[in-house]
Amino acid sequence: MASQVIESGMRIMSKKLFAEFLGTFALVFLGAGAIVSGKADLQGVAFAHGLAIFVSISALAGISGAHFNPAVSAVMLATKRICGQDFLYFVLAQLVGAAVASLAINYIYGHANGYGLPAIASGTSVGAGVLAEILGTALLVAVIFGVAVDKRSVAASHPGLPIGLTITAVIFSVGPITGAALNPARWFGPALVSGDWTNAWVYIVAPIAGALLAGFAYQAVAKPE
Repeated sequence: MASQVIESGMRIMSKKLFAEFLGTFALVFLGAGAIVSGKADLQGVAFAHGLAIFVSISALAGISGAHFNPAVSAVMLATKRICGQDFLYFVLAQLVGAAVASLAINYIYGHANGYGLPAIASGTSVGAGVLAEILGTALLVAVIFGVAVDKRSVAASHPGLPIGLTITAVIFSVGPITGAALNPARWFGPALVSGDWTNAWVYIVAPIAGALLAGFAYQAVAKPE
């Protein structure tokens, strides 16, 4: 009986990890791919990322919860919605998905348009970039909590649309400043392929800080069910 329980748990976890891999792959392949193709302006890049998240959440949320972002997984761990082991496995799957997507983009397009790597704009201070990533991610996570975590939401049955639209809107605002990664995995894939680790800490720390800020604020104020 114990072995059957363990085997069942492993099957469930493997499905969750595949969903996290696939969703993060889609985000990077479609989002960064829109940049690397050279055919999309800021609006096109914003909608590519938003649509990638919309369809991925719609397809995969029922399997893994559709984090697709280490910052989202971090706040789910901090608010005790996943355990430490699941967090580590989720983040690993997300990073691998981002890396594979970036490798595929590089193979298709070659060394073009900075590999789709988010970067702080020339003339923008690192501090401004950090604040932009914190606030952008905080807005995203606030919406995630509002429409996906809090089951009182009128959008609880279809959270992909408001979450995708939030990413699109944030990219309109933050994209010209930092590239609007909002997601350590979205930064990691192109960074790994390009070998460019400039301001790595910004794209790791700031999204996690923003996610934690929004998650705990929502917990304290709105008290999701």
